[in-house]
Amino acid sequence: MSELTLTGLRVVREIALTGSFTAAARLLGYTQPTISRQVAAMEAAAGAPLFVRAGRGVRLSPAGSVVVEHAGRILAGVETLRQDLAALDDRVAGRVALGAFPSATAVLAPLALARLRVDHPRLEVALTEGPTPTLLRQLRAGRLAVAVIGAGAGLPDYDLAGLDQQIVFAGGLCVAAPAGHRLAGAGSVSVAELTGETWIAGEGAGGEPQFGAWPTLTDPVIGHVVRGWPARLGLVAAGLGLCLVPEVAARSIPAGVVTVDVDDPSWLGRMVVALTAPAPGAEATAVVGALRRAGEDIRLRRDESAHQHG
Repeated sequence: MSELTLTGLRVVREIALTGSFTAAARLLGYTQPTISRQVAAMEAAAGAPLFVRAGRGVRLSPAGSVVVEHAGRILAGVETLRQDLAALDDRVAGRVALGAFPSATAVLAPLALARLRVDHPRLEVALTEGPTPTLLRQLRAGRLAVAVIGAGAGLPDYDLAGLDQQIVFAGGLCVAAPAGHRLAGAGSVSVAELTGETWIAGEGAGGEPQFGAWPTLTDPVIGHVVRGWPARLGLVAAGLGLCLVPEVAARSIPAGVVTVDVDDPSWLGRMVVALTAPAPGAEATAVVGALRRAGEDIRLRRDESAHQHG
């Protein structure tokens, strides 16, 4: 007689979320026959059908709804158990201070913190946001274990002597446009297509780099100058202009705004760099590793989005 299994619960739950055997197979990395066998085994164990066909997809039967309701709690409990067991052998513990420039705190740092909570649950990370000069002073003074800064074209040549440097994200700038803008559906545009557009610029503070128009444009039209990211993106959403967004923060844009890549061979791009003191401890090393994996995740999602658009 078939039994309820964790794999079966994951399969049934994924089908319920996607509404399709095919989509669930793709997301879980299984073949279609494997998905069908898992469902058949779960239905045998439940003693009732779990899905009924609905157009091109499927929907839950009454028995399926009960199974999915319990599956969420059971799978969450198993994940908690896995984390607790991993924590028994995890020697990375304590408190570590991480500082990052504002663009990195939008997406990169939160993703890294979420990963650290799973991989090193006994490690407590204190996150602060600030301009790069402040972060460098705090790192050299020992108040930060890890500082995340931007480096590359258009940014100051900061003194990083004596610091360990690791690139955690290699990306550039993209353009934020109103959803109804003529460029919004383009995916990628040339610099020439940006000529004549109005720009929402950023006003720097405390040594923080400013964001103006696209770096290689000549005589750009600046419509508004504001300090905060919410204000800049709000003006863009209202249709009052375009603004620059670091690629590392592109996933944080609000509704009503889309990002557009720019094909500009004359612009060298930027990087996000994690800095530590030489020979960092296990805690700082774990944070840098999580930042690198978060950067890989951002890049992967950007590549997938570009592929789907193309």
